[in-house]
Amino acid sequence: MAQVKPKKALGQHFLTDLSIAARIASTLDDYVDIPVMEVGPGMGVLTRFLLDKGHDVTVAEIDTESVEYLRDNFPALEGRIVEGDFLKLDLREFYGGRECCVIGNYPYNISSQIFFHVLDFKDIVTCCSGMLQREVAERLAAPAGTKARGILSVLLQAWYKVEYLFTVSESVFNPPPKVKSGVIKMTRNEVTDLGCDEKLFKTVVKTTFGQRRKTLRNTVKGLVPAGTVLPTDSELLALRPEQLSVEQFIELTNLVSTLRQVDKS
Repeated sequence: MAQVKPKKALGQHFLTDLSIAARIASTLDDYVDIPVMEVGPGMGVLTRFLLDKGHDVTVAEIDTESVEYLRDNFPALEGRIVEGDFLKLDLREFYGGRECCVIGNYPYNISSQIFFHVLDFKDIVTCCSGMLQREVAERLAAPAGTKARGILSVLLQAWYKVEYLFTVSESVFNPPPKVKSGVIKMTRNEVTDLGCDEKLFKTVVKTTFGQRRKTLRNTVKGLVPAGTVLPTDSELLALRPEQLSVEQFIELTNLVSTLRQVDKS
């Protein structure tokens, strides 16, 4: 079968450098005994290395032309191609609640959505790695105190160790994207309970980064009842969201929770 034509609407940029594909596949070398879900395999440049390493691979592909190519060229994937949108795939149901890994050369246009989706299954996704737009990859791994830090940085780092591994040039893709790419690896940490209301934690992170130029004293006002008196001696409230560590966001969440309870009493 002929090569698959990259489709702009699907954000497809096919990796042509096999050495880079091999490096990405090696991020899961410590997880050979755990099933792997590859997102958007395209023509299988990454898939072949995962299979060669002995991984139990299933692929999720929305492009029908790519699905046909994979069926014709990768007999090992028989019965292991999920033809559809990864963002609609219930990993917990698919793997029966067993742990899994996620990997891919992720489409730039939905990469953030992919990681939000992975986060929904943090109880079973042990490791998640792959390639995405460098700017987004750097954001996911951004430590506290850096301008790149954002909502996903904090939400992911609460549950995963996030590492930026290496940068990939535009020249090794067909067609070449207009930006460089970055490869990351997320390894599940040992946290099972944040020590705060998890739903409120997400709300606090999203709300404060929604007004990231303001200090927390100003943004927190929108999270507590009108007229609530905020602590005057809190150093935390003098900071901006990108300055906070995960632990400080947990502290802030508990503060907001306490202030809400005070109002109810």
